[in-house]
Amino acid sequence: MSKSTDIRIVEATCSFESIPFRTPLKFGGRVVETCTLINVEVDVESRNGHMARGYGSMPLGNVWAWPTTALSIDDTEKAMRAFAEEVVRLGNLYPDYGHPLEICFQLSGEYSHLGKTLPPKMNIPEAMPELAQLVSASPFDAAVHDAYGRVHAENSYNLLSSKFCNTDLSEYLDEKFAGEYLDQYTTREPQPQLPLYHLVGALDPLTEADVTTRPDDSLPVTLGEWIAADGLTHLKIKLAGDNLEQDVERVLAIDRVSGEAREKLGSTERFYSCDFNEKCENVEYVLAFLKKIEEQSPGAYARIQYIEQPTHRDLKSHPDNRMHEAAKLKPVVIDESLTDYDTLLLSQEQGYSGVALKACKGQTDSLLLAAAAQKHNMFLCVQDLTCPGYSFLHSASLAARIPGVAAIEGNGRQFCPAANKRWARQFPSMFNITDGTVGTAALNGPGLGF
Repeated sequence: MSKSTDIRIVEATCSFESIPFRTPLKFGGRVVETCTLINVEVDVESRNGHMARGYGSMPLGNVWAWPTTALSIDDTEKAMRAFAEEVVRLGNLYPDYGHPLEICFQLSGEYSHLGKTLPPKMNIPEAMPELAQLVSASPFDAAVHDAYGRVHAENSYNLLSSKFCNTDLSEYLDEKFAGEYLDQYTTREPQPQLPLYHLVGALDPLTEADVTTRPDDSLPVTLGEWIAADGLTHLKIKLAGDNLEQDVERVLAIDRVSGEAREKLGSTERFYSCDFNEKCENVEYVLAFLKKIEEQSPGAYARIQYIEQPTHRDLKSHPDNRMHEAAKLKPVVIDESLTDYDTLLLSQEQGYSGVALKACKGQTDSLLLAAAAQKHNMFLCVQDLTCPGYSFLHSASLAARIPGVAAIEGNGRQFCPAANKRWARQFPSMFNITDGTVGTAALNGPGLGF
């Protein structure tokens, strides 16, 4: 089957951009002080000869996507760069017309083989994890979707129905989705605004007493200053996962500081997500953590909106890490493990009750997994990868088009704000935060919306 609206790839190109961090970010036991952006441009042609160019950008994120102890950070970055270039090369070889869902889904069938064969060619003795493959390919995926919308002068989220797609969702998921298309699981207009989750990293100062050095700029430094400046209501708290007393005290300290700062703004409303970055040994740690928080501060406990993947990302190798008891207390969302529909189903079997969507895993996969999560009545949130500029707008546009998304994470403004400057001029509601929300109504243009 084919549609008159189908496109073909004329030319795709890939480049890289180094972005320094304003302050270090610590998570999962590692400290990150810079990031590399993968930037992709894709020229496409429709069947009637119209041409357009689409764009995609995403931090390479190797520390998160490929957390190996056997390789250096330089080696994993080098391999992910090469993988991104290979995906672009495969895109240039793709001969057919199609919808972006088809094109990117079919090309992704080559990723597993590429992830196994590419590293040895670079003298890297470890296959690339599936998550690292998805992150490396995500800018290309985004650029194809963006170009498709631009060539038709429409928003890409409004081109997901049977009028434009050649196959229904059963082709990508399973028979439960027969006769269904992504227009049933996305909205025709972006949500006008979304609460912004602000990251409180393990190294981030809460009060002036915690400050050792201040960057030479006018941006806030302490948590209290950030809340006062941006009117923040949602805080993502990075935790150790292997030191219960320390984790409990960190949350209680953040609750005290944020409560005082919010009270000065005339409202004490606030929400927390707790991110252990897979460091918890088992669910018992999570249960003990929640119990202690509730005992010492019922208010802080009530403000915990959800728990992010607390135990190891390899679900198959850790079948005893079941989240059922924790999920009775708070939504427990799958993050690092979520790489395809099979892992979503497995996570649900193991007790996870929510999913964390990420644009860095690919626009195609994110849309498909958003549909699956809604079908299975799972809690939904959208997180970023310290995404600056274009990549943050992409992440936010995804969040604004998925029904039920609670909030959008965005910490690029904290750690690499310089990369936001030119985009802030075009989309001030997305980068100039005053009431704790981002103005996603602005993301309604052609392509991915911006």
